[in-house]
Amino acid sequence: MIPVRVVARSPRTRISDVRAGRVVVRISAAPVDGAANLALVKLLAKALAVPAGTIRIAAGVRTRDKSVLVAGVSPTAITGRVRALFESPRQG
Repeated sequence: MIPVRVVARSPRTRISDVRAGRVVVRISAAPVDGAANLALVKLLAKALAVPAGTIRIAAGVRTRDKSVLVAGVSPTAITGRVRALFESPRQG
């Protein structure tokens, strides 16, 4: 499970940093009709190199703080992939 904090209506969709044990994800979509949640799933799928269908918001569908599950990938592998996001050189 990945603890996530979503900041909607950001200028750019990106994974920002880690604060208070949560991965901070900035989403350009508004939190209306599930648009921000869909953008979150797509971004995490791309960043973690998994199909979007394997990602599920387990808790917090209507809040900023969410718990995200990735099916078919071990928690150790997910932890490693999330750490790698912050260790790789930033672009832009």
